[in-house]
Amino acid sequence: MALPKSASPMSSALPISSQVTDTLLMIQPVRFGFNPQTAGNNAFQSPETGQGDPQSSALAEFDAFVEVLRAAGVHVIVVTDRLEAPQPDSIFPNNWFSTHASGQVFLYPMYAPNRRAERRLDILQELTLTHGLDLGLIVDLSPNELRGRYLEGTGSMVLDRVTRRIYACRSIRTDELLVKEFAATFGYGLELFDATDADGQPIYHTNVLMHVGDKIAVICLEAIAENQRDPLCQALEADGKQIIPITRAQMGHYAGNMLEVRGGDTSYTVMSQQALDALEPAQRLAMEQYTPILASPLDTIERLGGGSARCMMAEVFLPRV
Repeated sequence: MALPKSASPMSSALPISSQVTDTLLMIQPVRFGFNPQTAGNNAFQSPETGQGDPQSSALAEFDAFVEVLRAAGVHVIVVTDRLEAPQPDSIFPNNWFSTHASGQVFLYPMYAPNRRAERRLDILQELTLTHGLDLGLIVDLSPNELRGRYLEGTGSMVLDRVTRRIYACRSIRTDELLVKEFAATFGYGLELFDATDADGQPIYHTNVLMHVGDKIAVICLEAIAENQRDPLCQALEADGKQIIPITRAQMGHYAGNMLEVRGGDTSYTVMSQQALDALEPAQRLAMEQYTPILASPLDTIERLGGGSARCMMAEVFLPRV
């Protein structure tokens, strides 16, 4: 694994932290649109149909989503994408970095060449200079791109930060050897599995088929290889999660792409309106036994970007200075 010299295995273990944060970083788009470099292995994307301006629609959806989160008491740090070098997928920052309670920040290797410019140290510096967060060691895994090895952050890896377990489905964007090295180096257990859509194509990111909150796990078992379902469920149940299965059809409406966040003293499960509408009453009730649900319409972002609510929220777990 391409680790900087300062990130030695002797000091690499991450401390146990909460599964849920009250602080998110989100990137306001300036030129959102369909990205042909990602469409080849993201079956959730649909090309533009000429109906309206995608940037204007995505910006309106983004701003409304931020307001829903802030109204619930979630601390949302909004950074506007660069006008001089806009990226079509910058609205999905959780793929290029993750933060941890130790102060460590990981930068990840990205599959699409035009997404690699999304990695911005100035954004990380702003977390310290403007928001008083303790930015410690930056672990840069991006040189793995030179070897054709990719690991797209918390899109590729669904983390249980409390039980220290990673859930990951194999795909071109989630390199098997790299995720194994990550888990071994930083002290995580690993549940690695295969998942496909109805056409037999690998699911590009783990976080579109499953969500792991503090007490629940929403997962599309239909998409997972049959002989791998029981071990996966056993791991989730051993960690105290109530499993809420969803179907492939519901996954196609982003019902697996959600995140638990905290606003004040309340935790919420956050998803898009499309995802919420796809849930059956019993599934929704099962979730609401643990947290209220927050939802906001993200139709343009979902259709063209192939990602949804969870992909737009980069969790911030850094300690205060």
